[in-house]
Amino acid sequence: MRHTTQIKLANLEDLVLAKRGVIAPNEVRRVTVEEALVDTGASRLALPKPIIKQLGLSPIGRVNSLTANGSVIRTVYSEVEFTLLERTDSIRVTDLPPEAPVLIGHIILEKLDLNLHIKKGLIYNPDHGDEWIDEAWREEQVALNLPTAE
Repeated sequence: MRHTTQIKLANLEDLVLAKRGVIAPNEVRRVTVEEALVDTGASRLALPKPIIKQLGLSPIGRVNSLTANGSVIRTVYSEVEFTLLERTDSIRVTDLPPEAPVLIGHIILEKLDLNLHIKKGLIYNPDHGDEWIDEAWREEQVALNLPTAE
């Protein structure tokens, strides 16, 4: 079953410049994608090259990416701020061919404490109710009685 959702994207560097008063808030490059594909087999957020260009993102590196058709080298771009279900975070993105959909990978879902429900689509993590919970290593160590570095 194919699950899509709306995602709002903004150039993070532009947001910082706007906050500092270097550019006007209306100069921040933004894109809203109505039908981004939620792909739990993908790792991060991947954008088609035309959207990367529209957002004005800068290339910062390369990464080996495993796809259904084999391994490919993808370009990594500067960070975007992204919003799903009214939760916002930021991440560097990788490129996709122009005809590809925006891919929302499992790291994005983890960062925002979201789950993919087979019938309902994206939902807040049912283990946490409506709260946005960030699970941290320290608490896991204590819960499992693991030694901690203090």
